[in-house]
Amino acid sequence: MLSRADNELLCRVGPGTPMGNLMRQYWVPAALSSELPEADGAPLRVRLLGESLIAFRVSSGGVGLIQNSCPHRGASLFYGRNEAEGLRCVYHGWKFDVSGRCADMPIEPADSTFKQKVRARAYPCVERGGLIWAYLGSRATPPPLPELEATTLAGSTIQVYQRRCNWMQALEGDIDTGHTVYLHLGSVDAADVPPGTWARYALADRAPTYDVTDTDFGVMYGARRPAEADTDYWRIANFLFPFYAMVPTGVLGLEIRVRAWVPMDDDHTLAFLITHGGAPPARQAGRQVVGPPETLPNTTDWYGRFRCVADEGNDYLIDRKAQKTVSYTGIGSIHIQDQAVTESMGAVYDRSAEHLGTSDAMIIRTRKRLLDAARALRDRGEIPPGVDNPNVYAVRSGGVVLPQGADWIEATRKLRTAWTEHPGLNRSVLGNVPAV
Repeated sequence: MLSRADNELLCRVGPGTPMGNLMRQYWVPAALSSELPEADGAPLRVRLLGESLIAFRVSSGGVGLIQNSCPHRGASLFYGRNEAEGLRCVYHGWKFDVSGRCADMPIEPADSTFKQKVRARAYPCVERGGLIWAYLGSRATPPPLPELEATTLAGSTIQVYQRRCNWMQALEGDIDTGHTVYLHLGSVDAADVPPGTWARYALADRAPTYDVTDTDFGVMYGARRPAEADTDYWRIANFLFPFYAMVPTGVLGLEIRVRAWVPMDDDHTLAFLITHGGAPPARQAGRQVVGPPETLPNTTDWYGRFRCVADEGNDYLIDRKAQKTVSYTGIGSIHIQDQAVTESMGAVYDRSAEHLGTSDAMIIRTRKRLLDAARALRDRGEIPPGVDNPNVYAVRSGGVVLPQGADWIEATRKLRTAWTEHPGLNRSVLGNVPAV
């Protein structure tokens, strides 16, 4: 349980807030490269860390991210003309380049130097792995991009979904392994899956033993269950500063993925799910077929990107008959199941009213690390973990079977290392059950 003051510190990410200032130390995924498909094309509205910004691709192919309001009279630059390496406000013709420099004031006298005194707030952008990354911090030279394996490899797939709740409650769903065997697999009995598979181990013991440890990148946990004689099944997953998660599903050593829970503002979050290689996720859970969520067409308003069809307004399309027969929740997609429970907590969950148990050890430790880092930056100017050490992000997550009594951290060190080949591993051990 957190105090209300700590809950506010943890959740609020707008300009000037301690957690917002922490996030601005890092590069932040802001959009897909495909959202700006052409040079001099239509600008894009972007809500990011509590700011309303306009993204645009200039003639040479670079990307700018600039304040929404023109510094002249406040008209929205979303309506601007994107032309010749800059965005021109249609109100009076003032033009700004990707650095925020005013390049032209056509209604001022030709010999005026006024344009040299005006700048729009703008943030550096780079592209990697199909993402547009923005740096909203104060350094003249931004830090390096994090070495997140899935974002550096050609051919990675990216799914993006908006969630109408605070970023932290969305992130906490990814680092909470205990909910998997209920929310996602509650209707599946251990006897329904093949013996000797990891699905059988997970479903036969729905209350694993947890071990949590601090790392250079954030926090890591291992959830242990009995497997075959003298062995244990471990699910290992990561929180990585400031808002990344690597879930424990799949086989450790094979899974190349990361999820970024990027705050649009305090009440809205974009989930970037990035994976590379491997088989498509299993779709069968007992008698229930679990598919990807259906999304609405993107619109141009501030919250019009990557919205799911199933939402609070239609009760996430819950099927009460299915809930009694083939599905624990009656909600048809794993992602929407997570969305339903995290959004149902409210836009910003009040953690001062909760009651945490031993299964919440990872959540407790992650909150502490974030709060400690935000305070250290605010009070002593200490740079948060990973900002200047991009290599600490070169890790993996997933499941593994180890001998009983093994030191799970040492025994999995190579399996958890990015850019490492493990040709003897395969996913047949999972039992073809999603979320295992």
